[in-house]
Amino acid sequence: MSQVLCMRGAPALSAFRVAKLIERLRPLGIAEVGAEYRYFIELEGELGGADLAFLGELLHAAAHEPESPALLVTPRLGTVSPWSSKATDIARNCHLAGVRRIERGVAWRLLDSRGRPVGDEATRVALPALHDRMTESVLFDEADAARLFQHVAPQPLATVDLLGGGRPALERANAEWGLALSPDEIDYLADNFGRAGRNPTDVELMMFAQANSEHCRHKIFNADWVIDGQPQSESLFGMIRHTHAVRPQGTLSAYSDNAAVIEGRRIARFYPDGTGAYRHHDEPTHILMKVETHNHPTAISPFPGAATGSGGEIRDEGAVGRGSKPKAGLTGFSVSNLRIPGFEQPWESGPGQSVGKPERIVSALQIMLDGPIGSAAFNNEFGRPNLTGYFRSFEMRTPDGQVRGYHKPIMLAGGVGNVREDHIHKQAFPAGTLLIQLGGPGLLIGLGGGAASSMGAGANVEALDFDSVQRGNPEIQRRAQEVIDRCWQLGADNPILSIHDVGAGGLSNAMPELAHGAGLGARFELRDVPSEEPGMSPRELWCNEAQERYVLAIGPDSLGSFRAICERERCPFAVVGVATDDGHLTVTDRHFGNTPVDMAMEVLLGKPPRMTRDVTRVAPTLRPFKAEGLDLREAGYRVLRHPAVANKTFLITIGDRTVGGYTARDQFVGPW
Repeated sequence: MSQVLCMRGAPALSAFRVAKLIERLRPLGIAEVGAEYRYFIELEGELGGADLAFLGELLHAAAHEPESPALLVTPRLGTVSPWSSKATDIARNCHLAGVRRIERGVAWRLLDSRGRPVGDEATRVALPALHDRMTESVLFDEADAARLFQHVAPQPLATVDLLGGGRPALERANAEWGLALSPDEIDYLADNFGRAGRNPTDVELMMFAQANSEHCRHKIFNADWVIDGQPQSESLFGMIRHTHAVRPQGTLSAYSDNAAVIEGRRIARFYPDGTGAYRHHDEPTHILMKVETHNHPTAISPFPGAATGSGGEIRDEGAVGRGSKPKAGLTGFSVSNLRIPGFEQPWESGPGQSVGKPERIVSALQIMLDGPIGSAAFNNEFGRPNLTGYFRSFEMRTPDGQVRGYHKPIMLAGGVGNVREDHIHKQAFPAGTLLIQLGGPGLLIGLGGGAASSMGAGANVEALDFDSVQRGNPEIQRRAQEVIDRCWQLGADNPILSIHDVGAGGLSNAMPELAHGAGLGARFELRDVPSEEPGMSPRELWCNEAQERYVLAIGPDSLGSFRAICERERCPFAVVGVATDDGHLTVTDRHFGNTPVDMAMEVLLGKPPRMTRDVTRVAPTLRPFKAEGLDLREAGYRVLRHPAVANKTFLITIGDRTVGGYTARDQFVGPW
């Protein structure tokens, strides 16, 4: 293990936050709370005195001997935090060559009314208030923080013994890895690999599960429906598309790219041309728009779940056609009753919060305390104003005894942007085109998110639910967007032929989609994928959902100019594959000398079994509305107090509504 330096920093909480925390923990006998930052620096070698002093100034910290016993909260072991990515980058830009990586934790001190440390039981009960079990780990010896930098050898490829174990082998893998495969899909895979005469690898199964999840392929919305024995002529998606089919006027792109595009107008835009000089460009510019949800991660861990929900939607806006520009966002939340302690409302009585809610899903109140701030933080740090949104809470017991609500919330992320007229559609590209990853490195986070978000709440294994949530780094996404901006601003010389964002399924979904969109196959080398965690298995390296990444198709002759743009914006990129004309997807691994993926594109993305939903209408149990004895004044005040109607200032003031400089008028201008 490499050398790790420990430094003691400033207080981690303001006096206000300490007071609020003590108020929450006082029933446990905790009367005093202390929280200090601890910095852990992985060194390449010895750090000279001048560099050590400069590092202390940079972090506002001093050298510190690790303490034990301790109560230390660190980023989740085996991950790299967004703070670490930014801090390490700053240290490298400050020429601290001896610093390999910096991480930050918080050392907690919990004391009773006599100033003595509280017991183990009180500490255990207090832990949920001190850390996020999804994104953080708790250590009781500060020296154990060295495990943050533990480097292990890459884990090997695994296979499922389909040939020896038959269909039950696939069923076990489906459950153990949380693949959310339907029985028809298991049959489909068993048939295809059976005809190929070989066992599937864990990489191929995870890739197929993510690429064909409900999250990515909308299987329920595209399903055939039989209602009361009558086959329906339209799928749900067909009904949605019907409006566009009969009234396509003004729509330039719909249901085919990362966001829809409608007609804009000819406007003057101010941006640099190919010489680097800023000029006005009078050109047709069209409007793109997107709304999507990020419900599952927000239910498990609201701050990173909502943050990466907004971050993923921003990437969709930037990955339209051959590259585009995000402009303004929206955020929405639907949750169950809030049940604010000491402020419970009459309609919130009853057992609703405990009905049907898996333990791993946080409360509606916690979602609304952390989720909006996560979304606002990502929008702010990326530089896109979040200008609108909605907030609803709903929970009720129906006359037939059901409890309906939003324990699994709806977290809505959306926005609008612009795209040049000549860049609306992705360009077909030939075999030999380079397939590039732009943005941050691979990290062991967000594994299996597409499948996990396609399951009912609580249907997955708890550890897999935690694995499926990502973490956001808006700084590196901002750099990637600057690269995209420089490319589309080149007009006809734009080196980007096609672009997709990396979301559910990671590269295993995005790269095949990129090549398949051009009617091609592709060949990739797994070890060319940038990664911060060398111990990842092939499945983890190919399928992880580390954020702030895009995949692009670029001609070999454009690589030099593209590299220069990336270097200028300090944005990482890597050539990880090349398009082929054989319609086959191949992923090789030079470390182990094997081939984790070797399958036809048509098997992966062609026509897996179409779902059929056979349902029967159930007549609702209703009660007539009775207004007798209703206190009109009290009813009016209840309506005004309900979150759907009440003041939303707390959701508006948490963000910078003019960040980026595109906002013409703030929401808070004027009397209302």
